[in-house]
Amino acid sequence: MLAKTRTCALVGLDGVVVETEVDIAPGLPAFHIVGLADTAVQESKERVRAAIRNSGVEFPMRRIAVSLAPADVRKSGPAYDLPIAIGILTSTGQVPEIDTKSLLLGELALDGSLRTTQGILPMVAVGMQQGFTRAFVPTINAAEAALVHGIEVIPVENLAEMIAFLRSEKKISPVAEPVDLNEYRMTCREGPDISDVRGQEHAKRAVEVAAAGGHNLLMAGPPGSGKTLLARSLPLILPSMTSDEALDVTTIYSVAGLLPSDKPMISERPFRAPHYTISSAGLVGGGANPRPGEITLGHRGVLFLDELPEFGHASLEVLRQPIEDKVVTISRAQGTTTYPANFMLVGAMNP
Repeated sequence: MLAKTRTCALVGLDGVVVETEVDIAPGLPAFHIVGLADTAVQESKERVRAAIRNSGVEFPMRRIAVSLAPADVRKSGPAYDLPIAIGILTSTGQVPEIDTKSLLLGELALDGSLRTTQGILPMVAVGMQQGFTRAFVPTINAAEAALVHGIEVIPVENLAEMIAFLRSEKKISPVAEPVDLNEYRMTCREGPDISDVRGQEHAKRAVEVAAAGGHNLLMAGPPGSGKTLLARSLPLILPSMTSDEALDVTTIYSVAGLLPSDKPMISERPFRAPHYTISSAGLVGGGANPRPGEITLGHRGVLFLDELPEFGHASLEVLRQPIEDKVVTISRAQGTTTYPANFMLVGAMNP
């Protein structure tokens, strides 16, 4: 029997809806996943097998074929565990078929519980744009997913709970949408304040002018004169982010796996201070599977390069185009990815 579920893949910071097709046929026991699946997706076979057995249902000892369509989009990460597991249970008739307007997202532990998953926010957002009405996500990611208005977010604790819900044996209340994204803003902003700096009136004036106009800044002075403290105080005197800007930054940190579990939205302007030994790929992004670099993690905030002359020549040269265009385009054999890079560059150096 053929069963279909819907999930989502990430290409850069954008989501792509993926249809998971599961076919179970007679034959020697086997489990195959096709559709440009990387190692993390291939390893889901063991997670899904153990999770199904530990959730009180039967794992079929037959030939299982899983296809992730579209087949020409590279699939990475463990977010496909839940849709594959539900597809297997639907194909064997152990749970009813889920409706076509539901997204399934989440990594399964061996005991069937759902772990936190990277990139939930952009994946739920693309589901809403594509007309999906419900999204089943891990409970720990539910507050993050609820930032997307217009789609019902169902928090799922474990696979057994999901099975009971599909069998109409248990009800799961959807997460209430936030009335206003501003409710996540912190009442007390964290970090050093510019008023903590004693003296250096000329430097403080330069920092204030740079913050007001969004200008880049270079500070030169002897060690201990307050360059780093001034740079770290910049996010506190920059204007607060709008709701759209906060969602942009939150999406980046969600994809990068840096979103705190107790803070579903990044409401303060980011401050990134990479060490001067950083590589060019670490600074602008890249890798075999492109990931956001420091300039993208500093989007809408401050990128602080301490000991500026110590940075490699190549690392400094690659900053030219992002500073001018506010985006960075990374080209690899498997495709091209564009990341936002609208940051305020602050450098510090000794005389």
